[in-house]
Amino acid sequence: MRKFLVWFFSIWVLTVIAVIAVAGFRGSISRRPPIEIFPDMDRQPKLRPQTTTKFTGFADGLSSRVAVAGTVARGSNYADTPENTGKMAGTTNFVEAIPVAVDARMVKRGQERYNIYCQPCHGLQGDGKGITSRFGMGNVANLYQDRLIRTPDGDLFTTITAGKSTMKGYGAQIPVSDRWAIVAYVRALQVSHYGAKADVPADQLSKIK
Repeated sequence: MRKFLVWFFSIWVLTVIAVIAVAGFRGSISRRPPIEIFPDMDRQPKLRPQTTTKFTGFADGLSSRVAVAGTVARGSNYADTPENTGKMAGTTNFVEAIPVAVDARMVKRGQERYNIYCQPCHGLQGDGKGITSRFGMGNVANLYQDRLIRTPDGDLFTTITAGKSTMKGYGAQIPVSDRWAIVAYVRALQVSHYGAKADVPADQLSKIK
């Protein structure tokens, strides 16, 4: 046992001496370059701003890229307008009506965006019976409620942007124009649900089945 301890202690001492000989003491100064066990951790391929490089593979060779369309930089002067916020400028009051021009193309775009982001929960018909209801999510709003029919368009826009209750916000995924398009489509769904035959233009009555 004693021989083992002597052997073990000798190996330990030699190991310590070897490490100190190679690496030195912590905080010591040396003219020799440091040992790099993993050199890629110290010497990484990277981009420096406002320079040219072949690393990115972009045709112009620039390392700095133009911001994505619609990007709002942190700290920038984001315009406080009804179109951007859904509220009257300088107030917390929601705008009653969509503050941009609404046409058939916009409503069609709203239908496309609605089917991507909204219908999984609210359903294709807007009745709150989307696919998530089959998995126990029972607190999804029915868009035909009187409360939601009477709510201002700006409130719907803000809900899409920031979320409400258990609904997450989609401000990061859906551009401002598309949020208003979804609001327009939701209004179209509500009109189609409660609309009467008398509301249909005369030149469109023949198309109703």
